[in-house]
Amino acid sequence: MKRRLTLLAGLSALAFANLADSFPPYRSTDADTAGADMFELRVGLLRLERNNSRSTRLTPLIRTNYGFGDHFEVVSEFDYSPDSDRLDEGAVGFKWASIENGIGRGVETLILLPVQPNQSGIGIESQILTTLQKQTWQLHANVGAFRDSRLSSVEDGWRASLLAEFPGDRVIPGVELFVKDVLGDENSARIQLGAGIITGFDLFEIRSGIHFGLNDSAPDLEVSIWFAWKWAVAAD
Repeated sequence: MKRRLTLLAGLSALAFANLADSFPPYRSTDADTAGADMFELRVGLLRLERNNSRSTRLTPLIRTNYGFGDHFEVVSEFDYSPDSDRLDEGAVGFKWASIENGIGRGVETLILLPVQPNQSGIGIESQILTTLQKQTWQLHANVGAFRDSRLSSVEDGWRASLLAEFPGDRVIPGVELFVKDVLGDENSARIQLGAGIITGFDLFEIRSGIHFGLNDSAPDLEVSIWFAWKWAVAAD
């Protein structure tokens, strides 16, 4: 138990020292958890965003998950912008999920942290998660809402996504549709179509993805590449 509490404190400190992208390279996440006493680390080497001939870089990107029991995990996330020389996003939260007979249900809630100099207060984002698993494919659907109070003007909105994956022996390709909208802003709806691939090796995974903007509010192009590890933490 002492080791669990120490690890939890470390994950929380990482998030607070430093939005929701729990299942990179995708915007969606699955209705499953890391597993009891399992620790997941995902490191983004680079996310490059191209919009109207202007490029923005984020690196490094960190995602950590730690499983408490079979259905609950603690999540932390942060992104660093080398162009601005500051943290760009930070969040800490939890996920509850359960899969039985190929059908998964869950919920993920994140507290959005004020990591930039012009931010104060906090935000919150929560999603309902569903997963449908078949032998040759699996489908993940997310829908949720957010309230961001970190800036002077509060933003309320919603987000939804649909991700189809096609598992192989070591390679898992996927296709995703993502929508995010701020209520009361006619020009805020962001629609993206993406594709990704997860390649598994003995000790780690390489995850890469590309997203194209389908409307004017979305970035023209986003590309990211990640490394991921997962290992068991022995309980006392």
